[in-house]
Amino acid sequence: MKIVVPVKRTVDPNVKVRISQDGHSMDTRSLKMGMNPFCEIAVEEAIRLKEAGKASAVIVVTVGAAACEDILRHGLGMGADRAILIETELSLQPLAIAKLLKVVVDKEQPDLIISGKQSIDEDNNQTGQMLAALLGWPQGTFASKVELEPNRAMITREVDDGLERLALTLPAVVTTDLRLNQPRYLKLPNIMKAKKMPIERLLASESGIDLRSRLIVQQLAEPTKRSGCMKVQSVAELVNALHNVARVIG
Repeated sequence: MKIVVPVKRTVDPNVKVRISQDGHSMDTRSLKMGMNPFCEIAVEEAIRLKEAGKASAVIVVTVGAAACEDILRHGLGMGADRAILIETELSLQPLAIAKLLKVVVDKEQPDLIISGKQSIDEDNNQTGQMLAALLGWPQGTFASKVELEPNRAMITREVDDGLERLALTLPAVVTTDLRLNQPRYLKLPNIMKAKKMPIERLLASESGIDLRSRLIVQQLAEPTKRSGCMKVQSVAELVNALHNVARVIG
C-alpha cells in the first residue's frame, strides 16, 4: 500500500504574525516557518501505518516555492520514503492546490491520502475535501483514529453527539484531527540522512491547470483591542454595567 501525504509550509504557531503594509496579506518575512501542525500529524500517522506493516511507502508532497523544501526534508526525517515539490511562486487557493495534487495522485496511484484537516494560517479546511471530490474517492474528515483493513479504512471521527465510525473503501482520502496522534521528535541521524535524500520537482506552470485566484482579499485588519474587564457582585450590578458602561442593553 502506498500513502500520499500533502503538507503545507506555515508560520510557526508560537510566532505572532503581522499584517503587511499593503493590508492584503500577512507579513511573514524573518518569521520562523515550519510544517503545518495538522500536516505533521498526517505524516506521523502514515509512518505509523508503515511501521505497523500496513503500508509499503509514504510520499510527502507540497505545493509552493523552493523554500518549501525544508518541510519536505522534515517529512523525510520523520520517516517518509520520497518527497515531491510542485514548485510555484504563486499564492494558491485550495481548489488550485487540490487540482495540482490530483496530478501527483494520478501519477503515483496511491491507496490512501492522509492530509491535515486545515492549515493554521488560512483555516480553509477545503483542500482534502476538494481533492476527494476531484478524484471521486470516499473521504473521512477530522479523523481521531485510523485503522486499515483489507480493501478499506476504518475511520473514527468526533461529531457533536459523540463518535462516528466510517468504513471507507480504498482508495480514499482522510483528513486528520489533533487527537489522532502526537508527532515524533526528529533524531539527528534522521535529519542528516534527510538532507541527502533527493526531492522530485514538478513545475505547476507546466500542469495546464488554471491557477488564478477565485477569491480576492480586499483588506485585512487587526482585531479590535478589548477593553479591561470588571467584576460585579450581583445581578443588579451586572445589569447596571451592561446598561450604563458597556451600553449593550437598553
